[in-house]
Amino acid sequence: MNHPRFFRRFAGLVLAGWLLLTGSLAAQTSTGQRDVLREITDVVGLKPRFELRATTEVQNAAAVVYGGKRYLLYNPQFVAAVNRAGRTDWAGISILAHEMGHHLNGHTLRAGGSNPADELEADEFSGFVLRKMGASLAQAQAGMAVVSDDEASPTHPGRRTRLTAIGEGWQRANQQIVASTRTAAPSATPAVLADRATAPVRTVATTASPVSVLGKITFRDNPAEPYYITNRLSVVHVDRQDRTAQVVGRLTRSESTNYPYVLVDGQQRRLYISRTGGIYDTSGRQVALLSDPS
Repeated sequence: MNHPRFFRRFAGLVLAGWLLLTGSLAAQTSTGQRDVLREITDVVGLKPRFELRATTEVQNAAAVVYGGKRYLLYNPQFVAAVNRAGRTDWAGISILAHEMGHHLNGHTLRAGGSNPADELEADEFSGFVLRKMGASLAQAQAGMAVVSDDEASPTHPGRRTRLTAIGEGWQRANQQIVASTRTAAPSATPAVLADRATAPVRTVATTASPVSVLGKITFRDNPAEPYYITNRLSVVHVDRQDRTAQVVGRLTRSESTNYPYVLVDGQQRRLYISRTGGIYDTSGRQVALLSDPS
């Protein structure tokens, strides 16, 4: 029996544009009154900067970027059928978490269809999220146990491999939860703010600081301004006249093999850094290049 497969193709992008233009999207979710999108983003500490859309124009579910905005499209009839087959609403939630994993791992920033590596990354993310939300391992795997094929294909892994990836994500979250119960909670006392008139400027002296430079960032729309990445994974802007470097952002690791780092600025905007040094915005446009500082 061939089950519907998750897809992330150019056709999904075109479909998203058509649906938005014709206004044929429904806002209701098939999981009742739960705000599943917010629940998923809450457990990973993100703002819900995704838009969840229900439509019968897609066969199952898809993560697409249209007009610089990230969408999760799903067919409510498909999700309801998966819930019935899996005998739990967690099955449908795992599908939405899987598609969000495509967005957060940078899979939707590049052209092309599905591939096994991307699908396993999204599977692992869904297992991690569902454990954080309170699902058992069996509940986290219920959706993929229903929709995935027994054997692998050029675009998707086989069922056993996918369930293993979900299990790995679930176990990683479980280990974090267990570890947190064994240690005392840190202090919740907030920081004391200094008077702005006397607070020191957040700069790093370039002549005396122990911070070393690992790379240089050149932005296409402002190539003359020097930005550097330090060994502390901070992004600094250098003022040559004052010989100071102001911290303007930071680098964090991602789960994506093609975009291993994410650059986050002070306004929580994100750029994705590829293995070859290209820096891309959320719509997939290259905006900068990371190079050797020399």
